[in-house]
Amino acid sequence: MKHRYKLLVADDEADIVTMLTSFFEGKGYEVMTASDGIETLKQVEKRPDLILLDISMPGLNGLEVCRRVRDHIDCPILFLTAKIEDMDKVKGFSVGGDDYIVKPFSLAELEARVSAHLRRQARHSMETFVKFTGDLTIDFAQRSLFYGKEEIVLSKKEFDIVELLSQNPGQVFDKERIYELVWGYDSEGDSMVVAEHIRRVRTKIAVFTDRSYIETVWGCGYKWIR
Repeated sequence: MKHRYKLLVADDEADIVTMLTSFFEGKGYEVMTASDGIETLKQVEKRPDLILLDISMPGLNGLEVCRRVRDHIDCPILFLTAKIEDMDKVKGFSVGGDDYIVKPFSLAELEARVSAHLRRQARHSMETFVKFTGDLTIDFAQRSLFYGKEEIVLSKKEFDIVELLSQNPGQVFDKERIYELVWGYDSEGDSMVVAEHIRRVRTKIAVFTDRSYIETVWGCGYKWIR
């Protein structure tokens, strides 16, 4: 591979860390490791390209680590977990997680998900244009949203939704499609998570203007108003 991606594997199970380190180094990745939440925070300072983050670590758990670092780093974060329920997904996505993989997992599937998230992240980093919609300015390179000169601070996933809809103005996306494109899942979308993120985006924009930019097409989904 042309660019040697740097992965951070954070898990308190030594066998899993050893297995993942050996596997990904064999695939050409540079691998950093951590065995608890505090150590993970220190390793994050070395700016990994992607983090594999165990939820049930001692000290700070994975959710708390993700919450602490998400405002400061943009790399994909994939949670490793022994079990997963819908509310766990909501919690993970609400703190900025990008994906889940359930233990025991297939290394081939994990590698496929890691590669997909890194490709998506690389596409984001190549965006170099700005879109103007009325007084709203979307800077795709900086991943920032402005109303006039005032920045509207969005979370990573909130901006991803704005990016998807605004780059396809007038096109209707249902909740499941938004979920698949933004969160990277091939499985059925979680409409509750999508609706909550769109509600937050609207609330933040409404502080500055009454104009609606994301329109609900009842029974169909959402679209960006041209």
